[in-house]
Amino acid sequence: MLIKKAVVNVIAAVGVIFSLALPAVAAVPAAVNDLIVAQLKSARDDLDYKVVAESHLAGFYEVQVQGGPLLYVSADGKHFFDGNLYMVEPGQFVSIRDIRLSEERKTIFATRTTEDMIIFKPQGATKAIMNVFTDVDCGYCRKLHQEVPQLNAMGIEVRYLAYPRAGIPSESYSKIATAWCAKDQQETLTRIKNREAVANKVCADNPVAEHFALGQRIGVTGTPAIVLMDGTLVPGYQPAASFAQMLGLTESGN
Repeated sequence: MLIKKAVVNVIAAVGVIFSLALPAVAAVPAAVNDLIVAQLKSARDDLDYKVVAESHLAGFYEVQVQGGPLLYVSADGKHFFDGNLYMVEPGQFVSIRDIRLSEERKTIFATRTTEDMIIFKPQGATKAIMNVFTDVDCGYCRKLHQEVPQLNAMGIEVRYLAYPRAGIPSESYSKIATAWCAKDQQETLTRIKNREAVANKVCADNPVAEHFALGQRIGVTGTPAIVLMDGTLVPGYQPAASFAQMLGLTESGN
């Protein structure tokens, strides 16, 4: 218990250092890949497994369960554990999974389309971008949304993705999908977040399920969850001034 508390305290104090680069890992030999997958399938054939890479823990490989956790599996496929793996660095414990996810998030948001997002842009030049996974039934999501005009005034563009915490299907899903299906998405999202009465109208081609799956894939566990363009994930609400400081902007936008 003391060790676990120490880990939590250190991580809370120093944060995750995303600028750290992981050492290169060797490609997974085909024979090892096939053996690991075959062994796992022999126990749970209903799951799909992808051997991602050789782990930094000698003799183990990272295996992603589709729609599930990341496993650390022995080379013979007979033993595994789940959870997080940390590197011990001077003055800090560094999560390998968070570093990998940071790299993945950076690549995703540098290349993915913004056509399926609800975007609130500054009137002037965009100086920074926040990609926000949001839920209309989340109190802190509503609080953050009230500060969007302030964020815009500081040159911060807010790009929303949907993340109904209650899952799909749910009433939260229907409400947030209604915003994405509306003719005026910004106004409808704002009205729903303000708890105004808006009739649910869910269109078949809305992107909410895709957003929800993406969030789960890249480490989102609650809302609001903000992904910066360098791949950093900021969980939970922070005031606009804090984001401005985090992004290297002053509150006045200078």
